Amino acid sequence: MAMHFIFSDQAVLLFDFWSVHSPAGMAISVLVVLLLAVLYESLKVGKARLLLQALMSLSTATRQQLIEETDQDSSSDSLPDSRTHLRWFMCHFGQSLLHVAQVVIGYFMMLAVMSYNTWIFFGVVLGSGVGYYLAYPLLNMT
Repeated sequence: MAMHFIFSDQAVLLFDFWSVHSPAGMAISVLVVLLLAVLYESLKVGKARLLLQALMSLSTATRQQLIEETDQDSSSDSLPDSRTHLRWFMCHFGQSLLHVAQVVIGYFMMLAVMSYNTWIFFGVVLGSGVGYYLAYPLLNMT
């Protein structure tokens, strides 16, 4: 295996069954990796939007209390009511799931780039750019 970037239409990506041996297969693989990178950027925005929506749905006093507890890393008694606590827990749980998905996709992209195939590398870079371009304007829409 080459330890430098090469232009080739042959590669094994992530798993043994994802073996590319033709230009058409490489084009499809680059498209899949590009879409993974777009999904990665979308998950980053999804996590941020989920946190923003959860904070906006809380009252100002509760929001300030949550921010202070997070900053101080203290474990105070409880939030003003159990419904607010449950809503905050569900938001945090959803963010945790999105984070796990983001980490897994990130490692898949890293391993794909470690095939040292230049086309795959370009797919990841282009997908990150396209994902950023498409996803980040959604963050400003509330």
